[in-house]
Amino acid sequence: MTTGFEQDTAAEPLGEGRYAINLSDRWWIGRGPNGGYVAALVLRAMTAEVDAVTASPESEEPPRRLPARSLNVHFLRPPTTGPAEIDVTVEHAGHVTAFLSARLVQDGEVKAKAMAVFSGERDGPSFDRSEMPEAPAPEELEEMDTEQAPVAVFGRYRAKFIKGIPGEAGEKAETMGWIRLRDEQPLDPVLAAAVLDVWYPAPFVVFKDLPFAPTLEYTVHFPRTIPEPGPPDWNLIRLNADEGVEGHFTEDAELWSRDGKLLAKARQMALLRHRR
Repeated sequence: MTTGFEQDTAAEPLGEGRYAINLSDRWWIGRGPNGGYVAALVLRAMTAEVDAVTASPESEEPPRRLPARSLNVHFLRPPTTGPAEIDVTVEHAGHVTAFLSARLVQDGEVKAKAMAVFSGERDGPSFDRSEMPEAPAPEELEEMDTEQAPVAVFGRYRAKFIKGIPGEAGEKAETMGWIRLRDEQPLDPVLAAAVLDVWYPAPFVVFKDLPFAPTLEYTVHFPRTIPEPGPPDWNLIRLNADEGVEGHFTEDAELWSRDGKLLAKARQMALLRHRR
């Protein structure tokens, strides 16, 4: 059964790397779409294109799947609701690695540009020094009423707050909580790209009067292949920012599985502006 998220990030192939999309205001924040939603739309089209390129009709073996490893998006202009296109170019495709670029075009204007790397699992040395933040289990916490949130996109998720209250004028720009899509759907790279940008920005914690924080550039890394086996579950999200100067800030985000695996991480550069 297709979820609302899958419907609203669907990319219909038009041929020659072009994909038709339709932006839904269910994922809106302010006067435009949430940046993570735009990133998810672009990654959906790029994933479809890399799958098409790596499928070999001459081979008797099943098509090799190259999972997304990184996505970088620059937001040039905010798109509007309604139809648009994503133009995808395969810059290079090897046996286990592919590099793609994409542009989101609407009404003749480029709204966003992206680059992505897709790379399959390989043999090699490994290590894991990642450490999940200490957090109470989601069952120990009350669920937030996200459907009453001031922005539409947050209502598409379920959330349980842990720390970092917007407007508390705290000492540290850090916030954390449990989150999951309101529709039951396993986490995959497309959804992870959306989730890592949906939680309120970490700088909101250090101000009393909340600023406006539109994203300029957004990068997501996927250190391991997702989804993992099992039903949909809560994921721990943590955001932090060390500085906000000259009208800009850099924010880091992490997304963890319940059992302590780092599933995805992101960094973004955003503006820091007074609300009018």
